[in-house]
Amino acid sequence: MRRKDFIKLSSLFGGGLFSGASYGGNRNPKSSNLHPSEAINNAGIQGSMFDYSDAPIEKVRVAIVGLGNRGSTLIEMLSWLVRHGHAEIVAICDVQTPYIDRAEESIAKFQTSAPRRVDGSSDENAWKTICRSEEADLLVIATPWRWHAPMAIFAMGQGLHVATEVPTAYTIEENLEILKTAEKTNRHCIMLENCCYNEEELFVLNMVKEGAFGDLTHAECAYIHDLRQLLMDEKYYHNRWRLQQHLERDGNLYTTHGLGPVCMYMDILRGDNLSHLISMSSNEASLSKALRESEDPSLNALANQVKCGDVNTTLIKTEQGRSIMLQFDVHTGRPYNRLNKLSGSGATHYGYPSRLYKDHGPTWNMHKWEDEEGYKEHKEKYTHPMWSRLQAQISENDQGHGGMDFVMIYRLIRALNKGVSLDLNVYDGVLWSLVGALSEQSVALGNEKVHVPDITNGAWKTPRIHPVFREF
Repeated sequence: MRRKDFIKLSSLFGGGLFSGASYGGNRNPKSSNLHPSEAINNAGIQGSMFDYSDAPIEKVRVAIVGLGNRGSTLIEMLSWLVRHGHAEIVAICDVQTPYIDRAEESIAKFQTSAPRRVDGSSDENAWKTICRSEEADLLVIATPWRWHAPMAIFAMGQGLHVATEVPTAYTIEENLEILKTAEKTNRHCIMLENCCYNEEELFVLNMVKEGAFGDLTHAECAYIHDLRQLLMDEKYYHNRWRLQQHLERDGNLYTTHGLGPVCMYMDILRGDNLSHLISMSSNEASLSKALRESEDPSLNALANQVKCGDVNTTLIKTEQGRSIMLQFDVHTGRPYNRLNKLSGSGATHYGYPSRLYKDHGPTWNMHKWEDEEGYKEHKEKYTHPMWSRLQAQISENDQGHGGMDFVMIYRLIRALNKGVSLDLNVYDGVLWSLVGALSEQSVALGNEKVHVPDITNGAWKTPRIHPVFREF
């Protein structure tokens, strides 16, 4: 999972922006004096951006801040869209000059015009200069988590649409500010959750739409990914910014890869909504052990500072009575898994590897997954039409996590081209991110039940077919 990030930052918009001292972010999950629902009500959220569409943009002018591994991947995913006249990369920014050089070389392979390069290595406010509506239509943010929200808020204020890497924000206050700013400025702010565009997840979603699962009851999802080596690598996460998160926070720090697809299955914000959650973390053992055993003395000194438990489990109830189990574990040595489990009255799917069970009634006692032939039959029948339509382009761009990165970027740019609402709106990204902040709150309060506020002003109550089924 290539997510080498961008930046040394230490204050929101003012001085010290590239100082490494505060790189991880000193955020307190209990910092708000208001209950989340009170904060939402006081913020005056209207839900006005739910189906928002803006004027068509024939060729989307894209500015990118953050040119590490993740930013580099997104540039690659834009190449097909640039070559076919749907987009142009007009500006790039990073604090590391070699990354800018690398991005320029990559872009030159598929775009004749060179983007304006903005070197932030000596100018702490350099990234702001690419947030100009006369130059760009869309700002893509591929920086460390801490700066997704402030950069998105600033860019929308300057008239740009925004696409930010996950999470959108990780405090209640910043999630609210994202919503307020999007509604005030009428600018799109999409969170780039690529797993919502993966072939397996789209296959399951199409089965749900076609009624193969019957009435949905329960889902299990996760981000299980052993990141210990990368967390300790000074270069992969520049200045170990992501490790710092685990020294300061405890909860589910990375909710969206698992939760995003499940919310699509369950029509969350499109007929159902998240109601409340309870979150608990296990004791911490694996990351501190790796830090103690490191040959780097500076890492040894951090071993006793790890705050985040090895495994966080969050149980979520929806307004329609469904249940969701969401897990987070990047400390434990075990294979990668997003679980992707979904149960209904007609079928059950388990991910990693993808398996399917069809319910044949209470007299059926085989209790076996569909065999290879049966699974293949269902896969061919229920492959998401979007995946089928884009198969040729996916084959050209499969280096982006098997094609899902390309499909994600393709759908974003083409929606802006056509002037239609986006597949995922600002409320989707904020809700999935907000669950992380609320999980921290529940853990900090001794695993107490925490209410999930309605961030749509009731718009979620209207059933809708998910926009990923629109053809374009």
